[in-house]
Amino acid sequence: MSEITALLSSGLEELGLAGRVPPEAVRKLDMYGQLLLQKNQVMNLTAIRDPEGVARLHFLDCAALLNAPGAELAGRTLIDVGTGAGFPGMVLKILVPSLEVTLLDSLNKRLDWLAETAGALGLEGISTVHARAEELGHDPAFRERFDFASARAVAELGVLCELCLPYVKVGGAFLAMKGPECGAELERCAGALARLGGSVEALWDYAVPGTDVKHRVAVIRKTAPTPAEFPRKWNILKKKARG
Repeated sequence: MSEITALLSSGLEELGLAGRVPPEAVRKLDMYGQLLLQKNQVMNLTAIRDPEGVARLHFLDCAALLNAPGAELAGRTLIDVGTGAGFPGMVLKILVPSLEVTLLDSLNKRLDWLAETAGALGLEGISTVHARAEELGHDPAFRERFDFASARAVAELGVLCELCLPYVKVGGAFLAMKGPECGAELERCAGALARLGGSVEALWDYAVPGTDVKHRVAVIRKTAPTPAEFPRKWNILKKKARG
């Protein structure tokens, strides 16, 4: 048994997910982790370079999203905005095979690797899109087409909401993976959130198994269509983020 397999098995058990994911999920995540560590030697996919870190700080952190209130992903559609090395989108696809996943990123080299990895893992119902989030959000083929959007990013929550909510159908939700200190960000973006057609449904805190790392998921429910002017151009969003 590899180190990643052992850590995932115990971590999923701790999260209460062991009986809720397919039997082959741990094996596929192990393979994904091995491919990630191998590719990371020649391409900067992640600052985490050891099997334990990948298992805990990437895979189990993303897996915890399945426990967030309202995150019923089976049979739904999700766009992972700024997916990077596939977090959380690829992990969620492995854990919930019936979830249709679109991985969005502005760096084509990452997406090429993700597509190759998805093929190696035998994943179906997963696609990649090379674009900037603030531009693709105006494309009718993507706008308000998804049950869920996800983002695991350090950007200000108000900026993330403007980038992600345009992709979500009314009644769907944006799952924002943030740190536990994001309450101040929520206060700052309350007015903007209402204009974007969203409202905070839940804030869910959790600890990553086997660590002292604590994270928070902000569940932002889409309650009304996002006005056509959003998302705005990146230079405007950057200025907004600086306050």
